[in-house]
Formats: sequence, structure tokens, C-alpha cells
Amino acid sequence: MKIKQLSVYLQNEPGHLSNVCKVLGDANIDILTLSLADTAQFGMLRIIVKDWEPAMKLLQDAGCMVKTVDVVATEIPDQPGGLAYILSILEAAKINVEYMYAFTSHVRDKAILVFRFNDPDAAVELLHEKGVNVFGSVDLYQIG
Repeated sequence: MKIKQLSVYLQNEPGHLSNVCKVLGDANIDILTLSLADTAQFGMLRIIVKDWEPAMKLLQDAGCMVKTVDVVATEIPDQPGGLAYILSILEAAKINVEYMYAFTSHVRDKAILVFRFNDPDAAVELLHEKGVNVFGSVDLYQIG
């Protein structure tokens, strides 16, 4: 079960991040979770919203460069070694984690992480086989 993430390229200057948040806020689109990274030339804002298609159009209309990426949200034990366990499953199958970030909510004493994999379909299948809870869009949006 993959989830659509919006990747927004931002100029690395004051006001560009707040503009994205204002555009979404004015349209009553809630950001469920996000990650922000930077380089010398630009910033990369990765966001998950329930209504990703309207959000993408609004941001594009506001002049933002936006693309969608499939990510996978998993539930991991919120304890020492919880992430190491999930990563060992993926490593054994040679599935690469391109990046990851935490979701802002917890469920049943478990943390939720968002992963971008080189092969998301294989990752989802493998995690299901190993009994790891992978969230679909509907389940994830109900948490946020």
C-alpha cells in the first residue's frame, strides 16, 4: 500500500516555505507530516496531505515545482531496536531506503515512519510477509 507524497522544490530563501504553508492553509488542506531538507541551491519539502491532487494543483498554480512520489508508511515498535529490526528485513532482501522520516502520530505504542524505497512494491510485499503493518492512505489519513 503506497501513499502519495508531494515533493516541493523551494528556493532556499525566506518566505518560500511559508508561502507553501499559506497556500495549503488557505485552502483548508492539512499537512499530516513533512520533512524539509536543503542544499546550497534549493530546499526539498516533502509533505503528505489527505487531498494530494488538489494540493498539488494549488501549489503548481502558485508557481511551485511539485512532483508526486510513492512512499510507504509502516508501523514499527517504539522501543530500542525497533527501527533496526525493520531495516534488517529490508537489507536482507536488498531493498534500499532512499530516505525516511517520522510521522507525527503514534498508534498503539508504535511509531510510524514514512519510507521512500528504490522498489516500493517489493518493500510492501516483504513487510507484509514479515508481519509488519503497512498503512494504506485511508488508514493513515484517519490517524492524522
